[in-house]
Amino acid sequence: MSGSQLMRAIRVSELGAPSVLRLCSDVTVPQPGPRQVLVRVHACGVNPVETYIRAGTYARVPALPYTPGSDVAGVVERAGEGVVTVKAGDRVFTTATESGGYAEFTVAAEHCVHRLPAALDFTQGAAVGIPYFTAYRALIHKACAKPGETVLIHGASGGVGVAACQMSRALGLRVLGTAGTPEGLKLVLNNGAHSAFNHREEGYTDKIMEATSGRGVDVIVEMLSNVNLSKDLQMLAYGGRVTVVGSRGPIEINPRDTMAKESSIMGVALFFATLEEKQECAAFLYAGMEAGWLRPVVGSKYPLDKAAQAHHDIIESPGATGKIVLTM
Repeated sequence: MSGSQLMRAIRVSELGAPSVLRLCSDVTVPQPGPRQVLVRVHACGVNPVETYIRAGTYARVPALPYTPGSDVAGVVERAGEGVVTVKAGDRVFTTATESGGYAEFTVAAEHCVHRLPAALDFTQGAAVGIPYFTAYRALIHKACAKPGETVLIHGASGGVGVAACQMSRALGLRVLGTAGTPEGLKLVLNNGAHSAFNHREEGYTDKIMEATSGRGVDVIVEMLSNVNLSKDLQMLAYGGRVTVVGSRGPIEINPRDTMAKESSIMGVALFFATLEEKQECAAFLYAGMEAGWLRPVVGSKYPLDKAAQAHHDIIESPGATGKIVLTM
């Protein structure tokens, strides 16, 4: 494949509303450098963080123009010089890309490219990367969750939430999850949670405390900290930990709530994971794929030219039901 070939890709030339996501059909196909892999994209996951970056509200601002997307699943088109872990024709998924995943082709560093087992299709493969690696980082690297502990996954019906439910159950934790719709609650229960609670209901936190016989929960995986963090601190058991996976703004908390239980609030950012930590996570996820408990749930699917609609829906929809995916 020569560098002069063109492809379709989403390009962002200015930061702003979802409408800045423009489909271009004259983008040059990127070429893999040393230790890089060119992937023909079949599907790409859509993550909330990509909407924050596009809007200009995230800490890191990309150089413009750029193509969003990290969670690609597809087939290796060509391996660059020095690549040894995959070869042309291999089915793969990625945890990051160099050139952006909302495109027909993308380049990724070799250490971010992982084989996709035959048991998972490409849309499921596009739902593995960021969600499952983030869930592992939150539960293991940050919260140090242990078998027998109780975990509350707030927003358990989305991509990271489903991953955290399946993983927590496999790790031997007691799993409580929240969602905002009947479909979401059913999804949570079908993916590892022992109990599910509607976070739109008045007094739902009292029901969670009742489920723990008043003791509280050991670990909370929190997707919407700007709404829930203050209540989270009051639901923790002694020594409890909140891992902040997502937030859309500030919130006021009472620090005494942390003192009363010697609890901790920890931020989670996969960006800072070391290569060794990512390799550890990948090994664990492969075991989950082989054992069968790692089963990504794909929600809405959008063609590439509907990327703007996908960005709108992932933020504005009343309740998540699995991972939003773009298909090529």
